[in-house]
Amino acid sequence: MSTTADNTTGASADAGLHDIDYDRRFGGVARLYGARALERFRNARVCVVGVGGVGSWIVEALARSAIGHITMIDLDNLAESNVNRQIHALSDTLGKAKVTALRERIMLINPTCVVTEVEDFVDPGNVAQMIGTDRFDYVVDAVDNVPAKVAMMVWCRDHKIPLVTIGSAGGQIDPTMIEIRDLCRTEQEPLLAKVRKRLRSQHGFPRGTKNKFHIDAVFSTEPLRFPEFGEGEACVIDPAAAGGEDMDIGGDAADMAAAQDVTQGGVTGLNCAGFGSAMVVTASFGLVAASHVLKKLAQQT
Repeated sequence: MSTTADNTTGASADAGLHDIDYDRRFGGVARLYGARALERFRNARVCVVGVGGVGSWIVEALARSAIGHITMIDLDNLAESNVNRQIHALSDTLGKAKVTALRERIMLINPTCVVTEVEDFVDPGNVAQMIGTDRFDYVVDAVDNVPAKVAMMVWCRDHKIPLVTIGSAGGQIDPTMIEIRDLCRTEQEPLLAKVRKRLRSQHGFPRGTKNKFHIDAVFSTEPLRFPEFGEGEACVIDPAAAGGEDMDIGGDAADMAAAQDVTQGGVTGLNCAGFGSAMVVTASFGLVAASHVLKKLAQQT
């Protein structure tokens, strides 16, 4: 059982940088989205759950877009194996808590940002404590644990908190195949298919593809490239290994297939364990998700 360490740093959104300096740093955001949107970003409260190969890039993008309150939830520390895809993984940050390394980056980008570090993992038992009912304007799910993803989706649905979820980022090389759809319509995505199956069977989400879940999902339509274990580092494209119908658009048959492991080795998930991974893809997942959050927040002005 993990221990939660909750640490909040940063100035209020009305203090810190001189107004002229703030305008110079984020004037480009205002010229693109509008002055009212910049003010919305400045007051927005966004929670990013999981700050690894995808989540770290989400945080970076939000900070550089003037989001004024960022909460990060992750228990992991940085390791050498993170260097190929995580923005905060550098020689001088190895061993440091991921949330701490990112908080230090955010403070250099926008000293007015209020940053909350939570060193813990979200799970079904603590989701109420972690997310709350009115704490955040947006939640970004960038974890690879099915029970945690399901718990966040159910909680956010029940409390009307906007959420965007991220699918598998490993085993892919083409960022141009990343899309955003309602979770009921994802394809080539075994991780989200498992989540969808559990939401339908245990939490009353609608069956079929016509009735939306009203949960936006970032995923790729690129077939997964599975490692050839025991034969070096080469990968092969093997859709059949992902469970047949699971590769179809997310209907009930796809969910039934998703009950099985993706492969006999069980390689699945955002953390790219077992899969090869490329920063050009994991970062693109994160930037697409961050762009979606910014667009939705700007629409609230």
